[in-house]
Amino acid sequence: MTIESTSLARLSMSLPADLFRQLDTMVEERGLPSRSGLIAELIRHALAEHEAFTRPDKMLAGTVTLVYRGDRGRVRHQLAQMQADYLKEVISSQHVFLEDDQSLEVLLVQGPAVRLKSLCDALRRVRGVQQLQLVTTTSLLPPLHEQDGTAAEPLKGAAA
Repeated sequence: MTIESTSLARLSMSLPADLFRQLDTMVEERGLPSRSGLIAELIRHALAEHEAFTRPDKMLAGTVTLVYRGDRGRVRHQLAQMQADYLKEVISSQHVFLEDDQSLEVLLVQGPAVRLKSLCDALRRVRGVQQLQLVTTTSLLPPLHEQDGTAAEPLKGAAA
């Protein structure tokens, strides 16, 4: 028996037949070897979302995806101001122009769940924001700097 297989637990569940068929179709369309991988992915996503809503001090990493339109200069300026207010939480951003005077922006974020929720609420208040979604994970980015301001130790296997 491998070490990995000893850390597995079995789960038996009953589903309505139609839902079961949809699950199998999804597994097949994604090219997954079994239902287990898909179900584990769905559970991880649900747990991360649960953490974000029930444990405000829990540290989370994730993305904020925004779609907005309107006076791009004004909206982008307001979004940049909001991001500056959350400088510790917004790690990076990527922006592209879309069709029909729309823009897509993706923010890489990390911080306490309550701060990430507050950031999303602030971004939603910017006139012109049409869609906003926060997707979180309980896995975190490695620290870039120690609390006292000294550089963190390099990751194992990372080039110095």
